Order: sequence, then structure tokens, then C-alpha cells
Amino acid sequence: MSHTAHIRSHRKPRRSASTIAMRAGVAGGVLSTLAVAGASGSANAAEPVTQTLELPTLTADLATQVAESADATQQAAANYQLQAERDAAAANAAKQAKADLAEAKQKAEAKKKAAQEAARKAAAERASRTAERATLSAAASASTSTSTSKATGSAAAVIAFVKAQVGDAYVSGGTGPNSWDCSGLVQAAFNQIGVSLPRVSQDQSTAGTQVSLSNLQPGDILYWGSAGSAYHVAVYVGDGMFVGAQNPSTGVAEKPLSYDPPTGAVRVL
Repeated sequence: MSHTAHIRSHRKPRRSASTIAMRAGVAGGVLSTLAVAGASGSANAAEPVTQTLELPTLTADLATQVAESADATQQAAANYQLQAERDAAAANAAKQAKADLAEAKQKAEAKKKAAQEAARKAAAERASRTAERATLSAAASASTSTSTSKATGSAAAVIAFVKAQVGDAYVSGGTGPNSWDCSGLVQAAFNQIGVSLPRVSQDQSTAGTQVSLSNLQPGDILYWGSAGSAYHVAVYVGDGMFVGAQNPSTGVAEKPLSYDPPTGAVRVL
């Protein structure tokens, strides 16, 4: 016995039978509850069968999502490829445009140079013709005093004939009496003094002795073009003048040598 047992307040209270019975009931209720809970837990342990039945549906949904994801990935890849092709096409187009621009610039530069060269040649040709006309004018002036006095005999008759035709029409192939071409007029002028000449200008340019343009005499035959392939002829009448069937616009006309400087001359008298 405890040394404080004789003190009432320190004594352990004695449990009554009713208290013990009540506590036993509560314990039994708790155990019953646990038993029910255990039974319920056992019953619930069988429920995975129901959840297992739903797995195919979840698997099908997952397969659909995977397929959709694959389609999206394939579409994205196709889009990337299309964009890459567009970028490559744009780059090629830009490269080609650059090449075309460079080629166009080269052609423009070449055309410009060609035009400049043509202008230079034209200027040089004009200067040459101007100098040639000046030379012919000077030569004609120097020979004026002697050329007129030498226009006698047959030469004077040739000159008189061609001057008489001034104003007649120019007709290709014409041999008179009122229309002429250049070689037809020259042939007729010499025929009337008994000198037979070829019909065409090419042959007339080699019919006599070649003379320089600085030593012309009245009655000499002037020609344009090269000897043997001349395209025009006329008769030198002295004083720096010639008479010829020029063209349809002028007809038979008397012109100064500077009007259209000839290439050469032949003398048949």
C-alpha cells in the first residue's frame, strides 16, 4: 500500500461495474466500426475490375492523341519544307535578277560605246568630205583659166550636148532624147562625135586613161565609186562644174564639183 493511501484524495477511484460495461460497449462499437470499415475496404478492393474495364477507352483516346500529334508534326515538317523551298526560290530569283541587271548594264554600256564610235566615225567622214570638197574647189579654181580655153573641137561638142540636156528628166535606163540615166547621157554625148562608149557606168569608168581630179580637162568623164565598179558618171564641163543625170529629183543638172565630189576621172579625147 502507498504511504498516501490512507489519504482519501490520493486513493485511486474504484471503477464501477457500469463504467467498465460502458467502456466495453464503446470498445465493441469501435471494433464493429473497424470491422465494417474493413468489410467496406474489402468490398472496395474488388472495384479495380470496374476501372480495368475503362482502360481500353483511355488507351483509344491516347492513340488518337498520338495520331493527331503525329499528323501535326508531319504538317509542321511539310510547312517548314515549303517555307525552305520558298526561301530558296526567292534567293534564286534575287540572284537571277542581279545577274540580269549586270547583263543589262553591260549591254547598255556596249551600246553607248558603239553609238559614240559611230558618231566619231561620222564626224571623221564629214571632216574628210569637207576637206575633199575644199581640195576639189581649189583645183577647179586653179584650172579655170585654162580649162575653158581647152574646150574646143570634140570636147566642146560633148560639153555643148550635155548642157543642152539640162532640165531633162532622169529615168533609170533612159537613153534620150528627153529622159536619161547617167551613163545613157554620157554615152549619147560621145556617140554624137563618133566615140563609142560602153553603156553602163561601171565600164565607162575604165574606158579611157585615168586622170587625177587635180588635172581635169573639159570633156573628161567623172565617176563615183571605184574604177570598174562605179555607180554614177557625169561630164566635166570646166570651171569646176559638171553636168550629169543625177537623180529623179534633180533630173539632168549642172553642179559644182563640191556638190558631190567624184572619186576619179577618165579621159577619152
